[in-house]
Order: sequence, then C-alpha cells, then structure tokens
Amino acid sequence: MYIIDDDEVSAFLTEAMLATEHFARKYESFRNPGKALQCLLPLLQQNEHHKIPDVIFLDLNMPCMDGWEFLDALSLHAPSIKSCSLLYVLTSSVDFHDVRRAQKYDFLAGFLQKPLEEETIRNLLHKA
Repeated sequence: MYIIDDDEVSAFLTEAMLATEHFARKYESFRNPGKALQCLLPLLQQNEHHKIPDVIFLDLNMPCMDGWEFLDALSLHAPSIKSCSLLYVLTSSVDFHDVRRAQKYDFLAGFLQKPLEEETIRNLLHKA
C-alpha cells in the first residue's frame, strides 16, 4: 500500500487509522508524488504487476507535483493500474469540481475525504 501525501500530520493520521483497522501489513508513505512515480512507473512498464501495491491513497493538493499531475502521468497505464491496484484520491477538498474532475480518470477506485473514518476503512476492506 502507498500513501502519497505531502502533509506529514495527515499522512501519520491516515497510517494510524489504517493500522488500527488492520488494513494492510505493509505500507510505504511518500511525501513527494514524484518519488512514488519513480517507484511505480518502472513496475508498470516492465509488467511487474505483482509488485504494484494493492491500494494507493493519493492526496490532490501538493507542491511541486499535485495529485492531478500524478494521475495524468499514470493515465498511459490506466488498464494496468485498474487491474492490479485500487487507487483512491484521499483529500480534504470538498470542491464539487474536484469530484467531477476525478471521475474522468476511469482507473480511480474512489474519491475519499480526509480524515479517513473507521466505517470508510471497513468498507474499503471489503473491496480490497
């Protein structure tokens, strides 16, 4: 599992909530989405789908590279992402335009609000 979020406190809270609900045994956090891409893209290009995390949580509002740019970079690999990973936008944004924009990425599994709540995590466990 990957957590891609530049906000250290938010990432920590997400990790803590996921750990409390036993969501994943192993996870990796990235404060820089570019570094997450550096890990993911070679795996996608070399069809090493078994090494791609089952679940990815992605924040939208980050400096340097935002979540939209990250999604655009993955768009070429949409079928592979969709077949091997559940990619969720996890954001504090309540902007309806963000929700609509996210719907254009057919490889997204969902649009979630921060902070993650126990019930949301339990629902995600049934999908993972």
